[in-house]
Amino acid sequence: MSYGAVADALATTTGRNNPRRVGTIMARYGGGVPWHRVVAADGRLPPGHEQRARALLAAEGTPMRGDKVDMTAAWYPP
Repeated sequence: MSYGAVADALATTTGRNNPRRVGTIMARYGGGVPWHRVVAADGRLPPGHEQRARALLAAEGTPMRGDKVDMTAAWYPP
């Protein structure tokens, strides 16, 4: 999912919709969750963590298009 998709899913319960807030929370507290599955809307991997995220996504069989997640093929509706 993209940061925006997570924000949209959370907006249904919190009334807030802010992809940057999701990014901040993931950066500070995301170690205990599958953080590598949250990417930019265009499929870019988390900045500064590209190699680790790519390895984790490859191990899960996530469809990639070059260095980005293929968002059409990998889309997960919340």
